[in-house]
Amino acid sequence: MPRYLLTAALPYANGPVHIGHLAGCYLPADVYHRYLRAKGEDVILICGTDEHGVAITLQARKEGVHPRDLVDRNHAIIRDALKGIGVEFTHFSRTSGAAHHREATAFFEVLHRGGFLREEVTRQFYDNAAQQFLADRYIVGTCPHCAFDGAYGDQCEKCGTSLSPDELLQPRSVLSGTEPVIRETNNWFLPMDELLQHPTFVEYTQRIQGWKSNVRGQFMSWVQQGLQPRSMTRDLDWGVPVPLQGAEGKVLYVWFDAPIGYISATREYFESQGEPDRWEDYWKNPDTRLIHFIGKDNIVFHTLIFPMMLAAHGSYVLPWQVPANEFLNLEGRKISTSRGWAVWLHEYLQEMSGREDELRYTLLANLPETKDADFSWQDFQLRVNSELVAILGNFINRVVVLTHKLNEGRCGPLVAMEVPKVGSAEQILHDALALTRSEILEAMEQFRLREALAGVIHLSRLGNRYLAETEPWKLLKTDPEAALGVLRTGAEVAAELCIALEPFLPHAAKRLSAQLNWVPSEEQRLAWWQGLAKSVYLQTGHPLAPPTLLFTPIEDATIQERLAKLQAMESNSTESQASSQPGSSSPSTAETGKVQPTQEPSMVAFEDFATMDLRLVEILDAKPVAGADKLLEIRVDLGSEQRTVVSGIAQHFAPDELKGCQVLMLTNLAPRKIRGVESRGMLLLAQNSDGKLILVGPQGPGTAPGDQVR
Repeated sequence: MPRYLLTAALPYANGPVHIGHLAGCYLPADVYHRYLRAKGEDVILICGTDEHGVAITLQARKEGVHPRDLVDRNHAIIRDALKGIGVEFTHFSRTSGAAHHREATAFFEVLHRGGFLREEVTRQFYDNAAQQFLADRYIVGTCPHCAFDGAYGDQCEKCGTSLSPDELLQPRSVLSGTEPVIRETNNWFLPMDELLQHPTFVEYTQRIQGWKSNVRGQFMSWVQQGLQPRSMTRDLDWGVPVPLQGAEGKVLYVWFDAPIGYISATREYFESQGEPDRWEDYWKNPDTRLIHFIGKDNIVFHTLIFPMMLAAHGSYVLPWQVPANEFLNLEGRKISTSRGWAVWLHEYLQEMSGREDELRYTLLANLPETKDADFSWQDFQLRVNSELVAILGNFINRVVVLTHKLNEGRCGPLVAMEVPKVGSAEQILHDALALTRSEILEAMEQFRLREALAGVIHLSRLGNRYLAETEPWKLLKTDPEAALGVLRTGAEVAAELCIALEPFLPHAAKRLSAQLNWVPSEEQRLAWWQGLAKSVYLQTGHPLAPPTLLFTPIEDATIQERLAKLQAMESNSTESQASSQPGSSSPSTAETGKVQPTQEPSMVAFEDFATMDLRLVEILDAKPVAGADKLLEIRVDLGSEQRTVVSGIAQHFAPDELKGCQVLMLTNLAPRKIRGVESRGMLLLAQNSDGKLILVGPQGPGTAPGDQVR
């Protein structure tokens, strides 16, 4: 019998977690963990905060605190938020603890003794004033591609081009503002090109052929591009010190020590349970199935780098599955924490208290399993009201209310569901339930959690359909016993839902259990999730609790509040960024190992482009927006009407010079309130090589406001 070791990507402790993280790995890991546990499998789910790397030191410097203070605060926020949404880890640890430092140090030493970590001398920027080597994100300068003065040593966040520090024009240190010099330094490299042929790794790669296409595709892309040795150490003062002579002032690369956190956390857990050696069963026994739940930005580290480290070590099992998800967008745009475009989990739990499962449901029903997905507050409202309230909640409420109305809240005699009459409503329900159960179980085994959840909701649809067809409220007049039997059958479906809902919506499952005045036994759970479900859970005469609503609708006002907060966060973040110093934004791939979403333009379907209404407008007047140095409130003539647009171009144009200019405008952009002014459209501008913005308008005479771009 296999044992399961599940891991969820270590959340990075430079900030809280948002709904993109939740949909990317934490909810899938929790659902699968609950599923295996209900099925009776030997399973643990391991996680913890990742607390080292350049991004931590940068954020701490920005806030004027020590990195320890930063990670302590964020560890608590992340831990409590994930617990609040119902994610149940077997153990949640952290990488800055002494236990992890010991484990990571010992792992490094084994690889070093085995010849898998090789010292090389490299040339790197050095800050004489600060007296330290500079990671890529500690260097800013002028981008050689777009001339933006503020590009980082690994990427220009204005044009999205990937860079190396030596490409920057006029480079300077974030620490001192002085121009850095080039110095030689030594670091230790993992020979990924050679480990690709390691027998253990080669054997492991065979199972990748059966993995999700998005994971397999990214793995093959990296391999086909050609792998090179990768540095596993950094010149930094925050992290796990490199345990070698001559390596003073160096720490382990964050993506070397972070995945070892899975091992140290497992060991830490079993030591706390008084079983100090049992962790080896999960990491060293070939019967173990190691499954990493991650987002697509971490695929390379969990399918290539960490497995190579494990193969080189020689004592550990390699991943059995890596069911990585794609990205979750927010209101049609990529989530950007630096721009304030995010929904933070801890804030949602505070402001939408009692609606944990509404968020779980919306995210799980729209998981980015094979391609990017989008979360919008209107879709959130629609799914809650039309699915959780109108389908699932409605079915439960009908069963309980009618049972109280027709039989004083007690379950009536059971209409035979084991051997129903041919062609009866009970037979149709019986067969449909059996088919849906098998589809749910198959989807779970294939990590198609979105499909499995849809199947669970379909169980309640089947119950609603059964009640509608049998009409027990009418049947009571002609055949009271049969009417009560119908309601009893409905109650049995509700009990089945109590079991089926638990991995997905644990809070709702508990409320439903209380509503039924019944708690499923371990044997009943095991039977259901092993495909051996029975049709009888409740006894004749069993009393149901008084009816209460399982879910309540989301009002329009609540959605408007959510959208207003999102827009305010973005506006505040934009203003903050404008006044901040370089070096305060998100970490880089090169230094943290956390791959950032690409900023290159993605392909757009013609159908999507065709929805854009681009028209020519004439600017009537413009004025500054109070309290915002970058914003102008611009009134435009659209031919048939006049509109107001808020645009962040105040640093490029004086209000008077815009008057009378013709410019293209996207007219069917959803209205947004910016600094209290409703903006109804977006002006189109181009940026030249000098960084100057230029209005995009007509090239000749004969045009008028309102003319459409074709």
